Amino acid sequence: MAKIEIYSTAVCPYCVSAKNLLKARGQEWQEIRVDADPAERDAMLARSGGRRTVPQIFINDHHVGGYDDLAAADRSGKLAELLAGEA
Repeated sequence: MAKIEIYSTAVCPYCVSAKNLLKARGQEWQEIRVDADPAERDAMLARSGGRRTVPQIFINDHHVGGYDDLAAADRSGKLAELLAGEA
């Protein structure tokens, strides 16, 4: 199983969409709430190259990006490669 980390907030429709897409692909993830812990927001900014929006998604330590990036990776087949550890 791939290691998936999602930086999110409590009220974020794109976070919900990302989790629903991953759930539909049979995946589990670690959710990291940046609204509850400012240190985690700082970590997200450092890991994502300064991206401030949520979700920020990492698969096997590879920065996928936000929900739109995740959906595009799913459509192109890149998500399947990432989940299989091929990317």
